[in-house]
Amino acid sequence: MMHDGEKSDPAIVAAKPTNKAVLPAAELVEPRAGTKRNADEQSTLRTQGRERVSQALDRVRQAARQRKKERFTALLHHITVDTLRTAFLALKRKAAAGVDGLTWQDYEADLEPRLEVLHNRVQRGAYRPQPSRRTHIPKADGKQRPLAIAALEDKIVQGATTMVLNAVYEEEFLGFSYGFRPGRGPHDALDALVVGIAGRKVNHILDADIRSFFDSVDQTWLVRFVEHRIGDPRIIRLIRKWLKAGILEDGVVTVADRGTGQGSVISPLLANIYLHYALDLWAERWRRREATGDMIIVRYADDLVVGFEHETDAHRFLDAMRVRFEEFALSLHPDKTRLIEFGRFAAVRRAKGGLGRPETFNFLGFTFICGKSLRGNFLILRRSRRDRVRAKLQEIKEELRQRRHQSIPDQGRWLAQVVGGFFAYHAVPTNFDALGLFRRCVTVLWKQSLQRRSQRADLTWERVRRMADDWLPTPKILHPWPNVRFAVKHSR
Repeated sequence: MMHDGEKSDPAIVAAKPTNKAVLPAAELVEPRAGTKRNADEQSTLRTQGRERVSQALDRVRQAARQRKKERFTALLHHITVDTLRTAFLALKRKAAAGVDGLTWQDYEADLEPRLEVLHNRVQRGAYRPQPSRRTHIPKADGKQRPLAIAALEDKIVQGATTMVLNAVYEEEFLGFSYGFRPGRGPHDALDALVVGIAGRKVNHILDADIRSFFDSVDQTWLVRFVEHRIGDPRIIRLIRKWLKAGILEDGVVTVADRGTGQGSVISPLLANIYLHYALDLWAERWRRREATGDMIIVRYADDLVVGFEHETDAHRFLDAMRVRFEEFALSLHPDKTRLIEFGRFAAVRRAKGGLGRPETFNFLGFTFICGKSLRGNFLILRRSRRDRVRAKLQEIKEELRQRRHQSIPDQGRWLAQVVGGFFAYHAVPTNFDALGLFRRCVTVLWKQSLQRRSQRADLTWERVRRMADDWLPTPKILHPWPNVRFAVKHSR
């Protein structure tokens, strides 16, 4: 749903009370933060370099906000040594190395001289990116997802460029776009979708899947889209260099005119720019001019869910979107794109027609289900996707096999991290049973692994449960109800 231009009032912040202050049990003590959406809100700065970067990008944001129709013709000077350092420190310490073989620790050992040389090459136009190394990771459906691992210095320059371009495009992107944006995450998109379906007149859901999006992006169109706002030819030249750097696989470098190299640092931003012009602006205009009833939109990267009041609107939008995508070398997956009846009246209508319970749909790792609260009111239930849970349990089983020689405390500490990480994402209201089931399955896998290691008959369930209680977190709902968190972040 759209939530453009919303700002938080810094004066509206609840202070935490002093120790031993007497408060009613229901009163919250955590400060209510302002909207995370505002890109110009900075956290505490640790270095003067960060402060200089922040101040410089603040000026870019202000210019982008005030001059919506103008192009930025001078941006490369914002890629400074400070910006490169900030981008380097934001990289994952344990990420796989690219074709250069450099790791984060290798580069850090001689950081400042390396950054000075890299900055000089970028400013002189002498910087040349290396091909990205192709690797594949397994998907939940058993297929392989291709990823492009860039060389370390390419990651640094891409990260710095992304910081500069984000300052421009965060003022440009629409409110229903949530993927890979500063201060926004998947749970913000999940909250927006739940609030939209429950609070608006939504009777039909279009669950759209863009076929191989990151491999289908037309690079010519992408550069043209970037040039709508970016007029600095040196920035455009950098982007072209990354697009044409190629992919190294099996000793052969291939260069294509499609795709953004999924897995690279700048790829998510380029994908958002592409979909902003190819989809978002058009969809928002269609909602205002063509829709005859209520309509909501939530997009997280290439995952799109659209809700409609009228089924005729849904069919017209779907047909128009197919035509729109053809113009920009995109297409919808025929088997994964579905239009279903979903919402507060779906169960009643389908019961009258003898069609059974409303269908479900998946979004960002959860299955959305039409349900009821204990009082009989309409309630959207979110359950962890079964295929994702099975895939995660299979990963744990394989890893336990590799860790079979470790002591029980070492295994317990690792499993505690895994289960805690699962809970951190999946512990949303209405999903408590899935948390308990996941923990029980992990406990079973742990018992099986220990039995194969020692062949001991005295490893009883009582002892295994005590081990699980000692090491594994207990299920607990960690996220607030969607309408609560959504109201905090979006004042409207």
